[in-house]
Amino acid sequence: MTRLIRDPRVLALIVGVVALFVAALLVPLPSPRQIQDWATSVGPIFPLLFFVVHALVTVAPLPRTVFTVSAGLLFGPVLGIALAVGATTVSAALAILLVRALDREQVASRLTHPAVRAVDDRLQRRGWLAVGSLRLIAAVPFSVINYCCGLSSIRFWPYMIATLLGVLPGTIGTVILGDALTGTTHPAMIVFSVVLIAIGLIGLVVDARWTTTEDLAPAEQPTPAAVPE
Repeated sequence: MTRLIRDPRVLALIVGVVALFVAALLVPLPSPRQIQDWATSVGPIFPLLFFVVHALVTVAPLPRTVFTVSAGLLFGPVLGIALAVGATTVSAALAILLVRALDREQVASRLTHPAVRAVDDRLQRRGWLAVGSLRLIAAVPFSVINYCCGLSSIRFWPYMIATLLGVLPGTIGTVILGDALTGTTHPAMIVFSVVLIAIGLIGLVVDARWTTTEDLAPAEQPTPAAVPE
């Protein structure tokens, strides 16, 4: 572990992640009311600007709820859902590509513990189930999943499809039922969130219990007998 941390690229990755978390704690997020005021001042180009800012800002460990709720308040359910889901998916793609661009292989090659390797192998084969399930659980930070997947061997497109399907229900519910202007939460949103969490937990249990022939250690092949000359 000491040698791993001494690697300049790994150290830069650690410092970068820590800096993002510190920024997330210190930088105040705009309120939906402020975003509404900006929308009025910017004009017709605001939906595109909102999409770009949403996608880039949530690469950092910043809560995306304020953007999701604002999307519904500013653009209505149809365009709001499209912008929020699209920006969230793009943000997930940017995050995993960023982590892997910072020499993910260098980090992964040092993580040789059998338990870590076993989890990584499972993510590579069917990581979509774990990712999709975790996306349904609101308490699991969106950015943390992105960073961990970037360090894992999960394939890019299964990760992206699972992310899209996983964030879709919660984003739709937040855009439609969220009430940021009054500072209250619609009771239906609470029920909806509990249902999504339950589905996500069920998915994680299924993933943990799903054993296939690929999960089993391959048996040693018998050495063929020498053919007598």
